[in-house]
Amino acid sequence: MEGARRRTGGDGAMTRTVIAQGTFDILHPGHVHYLEAAAAMGDELYVIVARKANVDHKEAPICPATQRRDVVGALEAVDEAILGHEEDIFVPIEEIDPDVIALGHDQHHDDEAIAAELERRGIGCSVRRASALESTDDEQLLSTRLIIDRILERRA
Repeated sequence: MEGARRRTGGDGAMTRTVIAQGTFDILHPGHVHYLEAAAAMGDELYVIVARKANVDHKEAPICPATQRRDVVGALEAVDEAILGHEEDIFVPIEEIDPDVIALGHDQHHDDEAIAAELERRGIGCSVRRASALESTDDEQLLSTRLIIDRILERRA
C-alpha cells in the first residue's frame, strides 16, 4: 500500500487517510456511528478488523474474521476493510501510513501508549476518539454484549 501522504485526489490535493479498528463481531448502530465519525475525520477510511488471536480484552468473536471484514467493508462510510496482522497490530498501520487513527469512544486502548508506539515506529499521525452514540430509547442495543445478552434472555 502507498503511504497516505503520497496519495493525491483527482485534483492533485493530498488525501487525508484515517484508520479505524475493532472486532465488529455483531454489527450494531454504535459501530456504524463510530465508522461514520471516523470517516468524517478525513477523506479515506481504512478499517482494520481484529483477528480472533488479537481479541484478548473480551470474549472471542462469534463470527469469522473474513465475515466481519466483509460486513464492515459493505458500509458506505468504509473505503476499505482489511484483516489485522496476527502478530503485530501495528503492521497494517505502518503499511497504510495514516494521518489519523480514530478510536471508538469506549475502546480499551490507551491513547498515549498508542501515540508513543507510533512515534517509536516513525508513524506521524494523530490519535483521536470518536464520540459516543446516544441511545434514542431503552430498546436500542448499542453493544455486541447487550445484543448477545438479549438473545440469551429471549431464546435460552
